[in-house]
Amino acid sequence: MRSTTIIDHDRLFKELLSTFFVEFLELFFSDLRTGLVHDSVRFLDKEIFTDVTSGERYEADLVVQAQMRGQESFVLIHVEHQAQAQADFGRRMFRYFARLHDRYALPVYPIVLFSYARPRCPEPTVYRVIFGDWVILEFQYRVIQLNRLRWRDFVRRPNPIASALMAKMAIAPVDRPRVKLECLRLLATLRLDPARTRLISGFIDTYLQLNAHEATQFQTQLAQAQLQEQEVVMEIVTSWMREGIQQGLQQGRHEEALMLVLRLLQRRVGSLDTVYEEQIRRLSLEALEALSEALLDFTQVADVATWLQAHQVPS
Repeated sequence: MRSTTIIDHDRLFKELLSTFFVEFLELFFSDLRTGLVHDSVRFLDKEIFTDVTSGERYEADLVVQAQMRGQESFVLIHVEHQAQAQADFGRRMFRYFARLHDRYALPVYPIVLFSYARPRCPEPTVYRVIFGDWVILEFQYRVIQLNRLRWRDFVRRPNPIASALMAKMAIAPVDRPRVKLECLRLLATLRLDPARTRLISGFIDTYLQLNAHEATQFQTQLAQAQLQEQEVVMEIVTSWMREGIQQGLQQGRHEEALMLVLRLLQRRVGSLDTVYEEQIRRLSLEALEALSEALLDFTQVADVATWLQAHQVPS
């Protein structure tokens, strides 16, 4: 269902990184995280820069002011997300650096997170200005290029950023169901609060949408997981389906919502008799919404029969 909408990549990544900023540093820049005074982290207001020559306006994705241990002054950590390959991107990073440094008169630690799938050739980590054999400027910045990282290297990292970003790393088509399960399995072990769990699970579901065949493989692999992991992962998957049902009902997509209700019922109680399935197919939008709420408490097919009888749905 989400595949029919335009994904706001920058918003999703900015929300993820701002919520788990310290965890992001722990995963990729442990040296920087070790020296950081956690309580000093402060997100600065949106920084907008205008390129006078081209008339374009650029907005820095994430600018954080923080203090390093043993230092009285602050530093800035600038994290830029890039969802598409762009020629001469280093020049843009230098512009951000120069204007942030000029405005705040503080050291700036520049980081770029590339999340696109193609191309997979390594991105530059330096921007140079050369005159003849004289290097006038050599500006370096840190690069995380997700499509060049192996998801297997992050499976055992107890970090919410790892759980989310594995969905955007280099994944062979045959591994997609397993990677989605591993993302959710790792998320289940972190025991985050519901809001943060929804943030990461939504990120995973956005970037690892499975087709019908892959979904079947996902369910087969999930059935082999430990019972506690199964329960947590199924709770997350159920929340996705509930969200899909609500969106379908709100947007008048009756058939879409109906199919999700039937799938969710199958997860809760097992296979349905064709008689019950036909009764459910005849439900109005209002009744279908009521069933989508009630079925979360169902544990057996008899619960379905009782609900349909109580709502006087003819067989």
